[in-house]
Amino acid sequence: MAKERIGILGGTFDPMHEGHLQMAVSALDHCRLDRLLVIPAADDAYKPCIVGREDRWKMVVTACTQDQRLIPSRLEMDREGTAYTVDTLLALKMERPKASLFYLLGADGVMKLQRWHRLEDVLPLCTFLVCPRVGNVPLDVFHAELTRLRALGGRFSMIRMPPLPYSSTELRAQLAAGLATPGLYSPVREYIALKGLYGMAPHMDRAEEWIEKLFAALNPRRFAHSLSVANYARRLARIHGIDQRQAEEAGLLHDCAKCMPLKEMQRIAIEHSLTNDPTILSSNALMHSLVGAWVARNTYGMADPEVLEAIAYHNTGHAGMSRLAMCVCLADSIEPTRASYPLLEQVRVLSELSLERALLMSLEGTADYVRQRGKYLHPRTQETIAWLKTLPEVRNQKKETRS
Repeated sequence: MAKERIGILGGTFDPMHEGHLQMAVSALDHCRLDRLLVIPAADDAYKPCIVGREDRWKMVVTACTQDQRLIPSRLEMDREGTAYTVDTLLALKMERPKASLFYLLGADGVMKLQRWHRLEDVLPLCTFLVCPRVGNVPLDVFHAELTRLRALGGRFSMIRMPPLPYSSTELRAQLAAGLATPGLYSPVREYIALKGLYGMAPHMDRAEEWIEKLFAALNPRRFAHSLSVANYARRLARIHGIDQRQAEEAGLLHDCAKCMPLKEMQRIAIEHSLTNDPTILSSNALMHSLVGAWVARNTYGMADPEVLEAIAYHNTGHAGMSRLAMCVCLADSIEPTRASYPLLEQVRVLSELSLERALLMSLEGTADYVRQRGKYLHPRTQETIAWLKTLPEVRNQKKETRS
């Protein structure tokens, strides 16, 4: 049996960014790793962390949803006392004695190895995978240090990939200045905005409470999706002159009941007379929106009826729905973490021009998909499609197209 090959990416991840993810995925693909552990440090002996460990942990968990081979680990965060890499490697060796360990470093990190605690014990425990990184270390100095470390028994392998273009320091400065941050995964960027980290003004008064509850109630992928829907709903609201706070709140809470067991949703729906439709009661996909509105009101304290409406009908729509509800319904189906599907890019483009036309295209695509597979399409979706076709925004566009 082949040895298990385990990659390790450690750091403060303050915040975790696309450069970290590029390192990880390149190592997984090019070095035939079975999985890669992403291990945030409790703190850093050489530089203090800007935000607390639990915020960094949630951002790491969120970022790792991009690839199922990335496994967030609290191995260092939950260790008592100072967490050193040598202790992490020894713990992994004890847990998986036959595994081969591969520790990822940026090229600049190689220059810092001399400061590592008990480096002489670290070197035999793993192979270092070195990623090129834009920096100011002269090549001759780098290669001289690599030669010295190899003479001490270190094993190093260079990963072929473009130099990493991002740094946490630069990204924090961009966030504080309110600039675009292409180096951040969109759900991570939204998490930072909601919490007001790194000098950003917080978007929500109750973000701390809601994020804690959502992180506990949802699986990591659903949590990341909820953050991304909040971000995209706010964007659509800004474009179309709708209340951005309401859109972001509805987007964040829209799936708050998604991971609840169906039996529990059925109990809530029956006890509180949310629906007596047997088709809805038997479907997680249909139930979670109605129950989600109830949970948003009773667990999260959401009292805004427009926000609750947007949550209740985000998956099917309904005739007469508000433009706020349209924002959330669309954001749910086209946010950046969504896997590609027919019409996705067309709906995204159209959503910036017309909410009504974009929602119509999205729902018609959903209806076609469901029918082609012989599945059940709830009548509310068809009613919403018929209603959208009566709106001036849609009818006038059709007249212009015919002429």
